[in-house]
Amino acid sequence: MGIPEDIHLFEQSLNELVIKYEQYFLGIEKREPLRLRETVDRLARKHSTVKIVNTMLNFKYTSLVSRYASYRQYWDRILRLMEEGKYSRDRFRMAIHERSAPEARQHESPPPRDEAEELYRQFLEARRSCNLPTDKVSRDQVAAAIERQKPVIKAKYGTDQVEFRVVVEDGVPKIKARPRR
Repeated sequence: MGIPEDIHLFEQSLNELVIKYEQYFLGIEKREPLRLRETVDRLARKHSTVKIVNTMLNFKYTSLVSRYASYRQYWDRILRLMEEGKYSRDRFRMAIHERSAPEARQHESPPPRDEAEELYRQFLEARRSCNLPTDKVSRDQVAAAIERQKPVIKAKYGTDQVEFRVVVEDGVPKIKARPRR
């Protein structure tokens, strides 16, 4: 194959890769398109050491390479956010779900008693490990604190699935919440 065919193949593969990554970020594709990305990498490097004499082909090749570099940075940033748990790939679906079932959310039950019980036990252990008194903390106080924070957390993260955990910060145990995955 010649340079024009290689550039055309590079452009087609890059367009296909963009579509596959968008599908992956939306949750349609289950796996990241790594093989196709390797192929596009190979095509991007293929003519990097060769002097392309035709100005039109040279311009097209360099613009495709710079476009691919921009997409790579974007994809790597999104992947890093996904790994850190700060990226929600199905925000659109969650918004649709929230609009379709508002009455189901109104009849939510409090957290299961065993979850509140476990959280209470962990909180007491953390207070003991920090040499803080435990006699003024009751199960009902912990359950009430969870119930007060649930609507705030749901509004902040946009999900009904909330996980509570006990964390010690600056020598003081605290109950923290985060969305479940």
